Amino acid sequence: MLKFARLQLADPDLAEDAVQEALIGALKNARSFNGRAALKTWVFSILKYKIADALRQQHRLVPASSLLRAEEDDDEPAALFDTRGHWQSEARPAHWKGPEAALQDQQFWRVFEACLEHLPARQGRAFMMREFMEMESEEICKILAVSLTNLHVLLHRARLRLRRCLENQWFVEAGKPC
Repeated sequence: MLKFARLQLADPDLAEDAVQEALIGALKNARSFNGRAALKTWVFSILKYKIADALRQQHRLVPASSLLRAEEDDDEPAALFDTRGHWQSEARPAHWKGPEAALQDQQFWRVFEACLEHLPARQGRAFMMREFMEMESEEICKILAVSLTNLHVLLHRARLRLRRCLENQWFVEAGKPC
């Protein structure tokens, strides 16, 4: 939970506060937990709301240190596509054998988490806000102070990097893609 919060908030103190608030909220509302989802899922959903609240609050204040950070996006996604926008043959996504089985495997999620942690900070934050926290694009744009087009670029690059990392770290059999 703490890793997830740190990735989103980029501030260890705020992340710890969000996790503590989520756990306190879960304890206070334990009677309302009806078991329709796993306990972990329920607590993480509380954490998602606490993080969203913290991001909204953080958006209202701009720390001076954030003005000094440089953009970390150094990807060259154009090399993966031809002039018509189609995948280069050597860069095409590999075929997954049994994606349902892979998604259920805990090891997959460890590899996914490691891949996610190696994304540039802005790409990781944008991806997590969109895919895990299910925030709307407009809200993400406000929080990250980017245009909608820039958000789409960040998400595209994050997905490309995650795909590449997962292919290299997970969907590999004896050195060959699945």
